[in-house]
Amino acid sequence: MTEKVLVQAQDHILTMTLNRPEKYNAMDLDMYYMLSEALYQLDTEASLRVGVLRAEGKHFTSGLELDKWAPVFAKGRMPELSETQLDPFGVAPHKLTKPLIIAVQGICYTAGLEMLLNTDIRLAAPGTRFAQLEVKRGIYPCGGGTVRLPQEIGWGNAQRYLMTGDEFVAEQALQWGMVQEIHPVEALHARAEELAASIAKAAPLGVQASLRSSKMARTFGHEKALAEVFDDMPGVLNSEDAQEGVNSFLERREAMFKGR
Repeated sequence: MTEKVLVQAQDHILTMTLNRPEKYNAMDLDMYYMLSEALYQLDTEASLRVGVLRAEGKHFTSGLELDKWAPVFAKGRMPELSETQLDPFGVAPHKLTKPLIIAVQGICYTAGLEMLLNTDIRLAAPGTRFAQLEVKRGIYPCGGGTVRLPQEIGWGNAQRYLMTGDEFVAEQALQWGMVQEIHPVEALHARAEELAASIAKAAPLGVQASLRSSKMARTFGHEKALAEVFDDMPGVLNSEDAQEGVNSFLERREAMFKGR
C-alpha cells in the first residue's frame, strides 16, 4: 500500500510530501495522523532544523474528505492527537517550534489553505488556486482560517473570500504578502529545498529563538513579545554556536553550527 504521506530526513531537513495525487491529495484521517506524526518528529529530533511541506501531482490538496471528517466535527473538536503527534493546523495548544516551508501548486483548498497559514514561508506555482470553500458546503473554516487569513491579507480581503467561498490565486496572494515567492511548478520543490538548506545552515538556537519571539508577537501581541525578547538571549549567547559565530567571523570562514 502506497504511503499517503512520504517523510524524508536529510541534511537537517525533514521533507513531508502529501502522496495521494489520484485523489487530488484530499486529506482523510490517516493523512492527518501521519502528517501529525511527521511534524512531531520535526519538532523533537535535535538533528532536524527545518521542515518542507509539499505534495505530489498537479494539486496540493482539494481539502478534507468531508464525509470522513463530519463525524469528528460533529463532536465540536479536531481529532484527538497522541503525545507523539502535532496538529498541522496549529489549533491544538502545542505549536511547532521549528521553521516550516510550504510549496503549493494547482488547487489548495480549505484544509490546504489553513495548513499554509500555519507555516512560516510560502511558495506557490503560478495560478495556484486558493479557497475556503466551507460556506459553500454548509459549514465554516475551523482549522485556523477565520483567525489567520485576516491577519495575513487584511480584514476586508479575508471576509471577501471567507464569506463567499470564492477562489483567489497565487498572484493575488503574493501581492497581499500571504505568499512570498512564485516559481514554475517544475522548479517549486527545488526552491523550497534551497530555502530550507539556507535555514539549516544558520544557527539553530538563534533561528528557533527568533521564530519563538515572532510567534509570541503574533499570538499574544507586540507588548508581550517585546517584554520577553531577551529571555532566550543568555542561553543562546552562551552556546557553542554563538562562539562559533564569533570565531567564523574573525577567521573569515563559513560558520559550522551544531545546535548547541
